[in-house]
Amino acid sequence: MQSKNPLLNDFSKLLTGAFGIAQNAKSEMETIVSSTLERWVSERNFVNREEFDAVRLMALKAAERNEELEDKLLKLETKLARVDPKVTKRSKVKKA
Repeated sequence: MQSKNPLLNDFSKLLTGAFGIAQNAKSEMETIVSSTLERWVSERNFVNREEFDAVRLMALKAAERNEELEDKLLKLETKLARVDPKVTKRSKVKKA
């Protein structure tokens, strides 16, 4: 049942328009806050998640490679000690 009262129709249109304006204002505020926050973060040289993960992966690979090289070095020093014990004693003294 529709009302034939023009005052109610005008009031209804006014409320509908006000809700539309409020919705637009909300999305506009979200955009402003988001862009302001992004600018603030970029000015402080924070890294994003992708950059952090990439550097973390590089560090893990470097740590693994260091362990491999330490193992190789230990094996080579052990072999060298069997071949020429004097060389290993001198190298240990130099390290200390």
